[in-house]
Amino acid sequence: MRVVYLSERPWRYWTKVSSRNLINFRKMSANSPPGKSDGIGHPVDSAVSAVPPNPVESLGARIRDLDVDSIRRYLAQKLGFYEPSEPIAQVEKVLDEVSLDGIVKWIKNVRCKNIITLAGAGISTSAGIPDFRSPETGLYHNLQKYNLPEPQAIFEINFFRQNPKPFFTLAKELFPGSFKPTLSHYFIKLLHDKGLLLRHYTQNIDTLERGAGIPEDKIVEAHGTFYTSHCLDCRKEYGLDFVKERIFADQIPICTECPGVVKPDIVFFGESLPERFQQCLQEDFQQCDMLIIMGSSLEVQPFASLIDMVPEWCPRLLINRERAGVRSPLLRLWGLMGGGLQFDEDAIRDVARLGDCDDGCQDLADRLGWGDELRALVAREHERLDLEGRATAPHVPVPTAVDLPGPSIEPKL
Repeated sequence: MRVVYLSERPWRYWTKVSSRNLINFRKMSANSPPGKSDGIGHPVDSAVSAVPPNPVESLGARIRDLDVDSIRRYLAQKLGFYEPSEPIAQVEKVLDEVSLDGIVKWIKNVRCKNIITLAGAGISTSAGIPDFRSPETGLYHNLQKYNLPEPQAIFEINFFRQNPKPFFTLAKELFPGSFKPTLSHYFIKLLHDKGLLLRHYTQNIDTLERGAGIPEDKIVEAHGTFYTSHCLDCRKEYGLDFVKERIFADQIPICTECPGVVKPDIVFFGESLPERFQQCLQEDFQQCDMLIIMGSSLEVQPFASLIDMVPEWCPRLLINRERAGVRSPLLRLWGLMGGGLQFDEDAIRDVARLGDCDDGCQDLADRLGWGDELRALVAREHERLDLEGRATAPHVPVPTAVDLPGPSIEPKL
């Protein structure tokens, strides 16, 4: 039988994205400041540091070891045609109850001290910022007016070098400071206030974490930030005001030292991730004793693979509109237990709370006994932002604890 594709574009796009993601993952060990690359993810003049084993490469090696007979036995077993000669050992559950209530008991336990949160666009949608992939309302769905070869091109470094205007037109709509932090952002702030937040990793570039009062040393902006910019040619650094002034005047920011385009320090496809991402990655994940994933499709690497870097005994909670990060059960059969989230009847530590992020965070806070505290925090901070006019001003970094004059001084936002 011959399969005829009506269009070659889906295959070309899948191949392109898969190759790009794999390249980006392999470049995690040699990161440079955002934008400092040769256009295909190769950093320029950056030192190579020691990194943890690459889960993508080890996964590939283990998959190559699978043979056809093993796969046949697996399928036959699932269909009830084959009984293994030896019983399969049961894996002990991490949680007493693999449910949201089990997660609550774990967080209340004295053993839970270092929570890492991973966040995607879903935590900012209630602020009015569109996510990327939702049908009808997602950012990629509404980019036809920019006449792009494909929606993702607006965030590709090679396309940007050739035609930066579409990005800067979009940037005017999404510029940080025009939105208030959401309940989800304040839930993360509450984790920090209670001494439980080890680090917050975000894919977002909207700076709303800063606006919620999360200290800068607790935030890892994995995909960069609008807060600083650099010339693509001479690398001269610029502040937020320089770029904002030109964006809102419908101009392309041009360097004052050379003819280069000034690009915000957000990470485009084809660029290396920030050095801070790599540094914190090596410090944090082996200390993590609770992972909360919020509002992410877990489709973009290497961010999506962070879920596999926590210890095997570490519980993982997904708060999202739909299940994400799930890997094939066929891979888990051969001991690839770290390969993604597991929500089926064999789950031992992974729990999904499906729905909007704000609803999920409020539900979790209510079960933890923090519900009223979270509601009051959101109301108080939104009122303050309105009174100070901060909802229409860029969110600046919040000082870290060591930056403050003394323990009795509150951070000034």
